[in-house]
Amino acid sequence: MIELQHRFTVMTYDIDFAGVVSNISYVRWLEDLRNLYAAQALPLATAQERGIAPVLLRTEVDYLAAARLQDTLDARMWLAEKGRARFVLAAEFVRCADGAVAARARQTGTFISLETLRPVRLPDEYTHVGPIQLTRQLWDQRQEGARQS
Repeated sequence: MIELQHRFTVMTYDIDFAGVVSNISYVRWLEDLRNLYAAQALPLATAQERGIAPVLLRTEVDYLAAARLQDTLDARMWLAEKGRARFVLAAEFVRCADGAVAARARQTGTFISLETLRPVRLPDEYTHVGPIQLTRQLWDQRQEGARQS
């Protein structure tokens, strides 16, 4: 199974008026994880060259334990389910300090044709299995390379 791991530190802009991580931050972190996942499975530029793009159909998040300012969370994302035209990425956020699961999420997506905007069969890269891990340093290098292009 493809699994991505990443660490997030809760910053001032991540917390709400109650002093805990806002649901908006979890959704943003899911977007970060999904982009990191795509960078390993099928980079977005490659998908676009093929005339396809991934789109989200649904996001579900269960908030299980509070995370607060300066907490660090280990996050992981993996391909939990795959069908002919849909995929489900699952994610989990764990507080580093005590191992408590702060949140679990599932995102259902599909790939669409950029020409017709209709769903297409999942690319082979979203059906292959194998462990992956992307560090923040590698992510930063990829971002810098994209900016220079």
